[in-house]
Amino acid sequence: MSETSQHEPIDNLHSENDPVPFASPASNTEAAYVTTPQDYDAILLTGFGGPEGQEDVIPFLRNVTAGRGIPDERLEEVATHYRHFGGVSPINEHNKQLRASIEAQLRDRGIDLPVYWGNRNWAPYLEDTVQQAADNGHTRLLAIATSAYSSYSSCRQYREDFARALIDTGLAGKVTIDKVRQFFDHPGFVTPFREGVEAALRDFSAQGLAPEEVRVLFATHSIPMTDAARSGPEELTLGEGGAYAAQHRAVGGVIMEQLRAAVPAWGETQWELVYQSRSGPASQPWLEPDVCDRIAELPAEGIKAVAIVPLGFLSDHMEVLWDLDEEAIEAAEDAGLLATRTQTPGVHPEFVTGLVDLIQERVAAVPAGDRSAMTDLGPWFDVCRPGCCENVRRGFSPAAAGLVP
Repeated sequence: MSETSQHEPIDNLHSENDPVPFASPASNTEAAYVTTPQDYDAILLTGFGGPEGQEDVIPFLRNVTAGRGIPDERLEEVATHYRHFGGVSPINEHNKQLRASIEAQLRDRGIDLPVYWGNRNWAPYLEDTVQQAADNGHTRLLAIATSAYSSYSSCRQYREDFARALIDTGLAGKVTIDKVRQFFDHPGFVTPFREGVEAALRDFSAQGLAPEEVRVLFATHSIPMTDAARSGPEELTLGEGGAYAAQHRAVGGVIMEQLRAAVPAWGETQWELVYQSRSGPASQPWLEPDVCDRIAELPAEGIKAVAIVPLGFLSDHMEVLWDLDEEAIEAAEDAGLLATRTQTPGVHPEFVTGLVDLIQERVAAVPAGDRSAMTDLGPWFDVCRPGCCENVRRGFSPAAAGLVP
């Protein structure tokens, strides 16, 4: 929107006492929501990354587990999931599609902002992407992380990635990175899930199932209980599972309320939040119940069909294709249940529109009361609060887009 030459020199905008390190002037404040409009040079789409072939699988998993001392033999157990699909994770292709869709939507709205894409764990690496943006004269970046909820791995770690990229490239003080708010309850994110659940319930009804014979399982990635308890800011008390579990429960509740309003009989269809993809030692408590364990228990409760909703995921990447489409569907078959896995947002038009709405919201500094949010927890914060989403094992590392620490 603006050329670098039109900006105030960024070198003069930062000091060790800044409340929000690495931030643009509008976001370098203790306020939860920005109140000053801010021009940006580019959008930074940030992903997890994934292998592109069989030879990439173990190096990729080493990146994911760096610092944890996990031997290759253990990594090979997880590698079988990727090898089942030719060693290629679909996540990179999905992010390419998402990037192109965001670019198209920006053009349609007359917004002249390029979209860069960088990953945490595989090429294109975030450091290289930030360097490329700076080389092109784009020094004031607005980031979108491909995760909607609050937790260490889905929010704070991305903010640490931004800080690390700026420090490692020597661009700290020359490039700023802000981040759009967590968008778990934005209509653009919620709508594809609601449509998927509605389609599943209609299909089960057409097969003669009564609403009370169907269970909706909203599935998300499990995380350690200690990390879950620290998800979200310290100032909020949100019960067991912290902000991470509370946000998922709130979104699931909104979806089912909307569907029950549309078809009152669906009020007899119960729903619950389940977890998947845990990877820690058995001695470490993680969020439960596990989706497959829960499926095995449902026939005894009179359930004949399950709609498995990948509520924690943006696209059909490995945790969806393997943990749900393979393992959870197999668990349903073993239990004698009908089962369907509903859609992820992917590049659903409403989702892409919602992401661009978030960009424009941040550029214009739309007041919090005028922002789109479908639960009482939102709209979430522009600037993350102090102590938000601490990693218990690692503690706090430098992070962008939030108050210290």
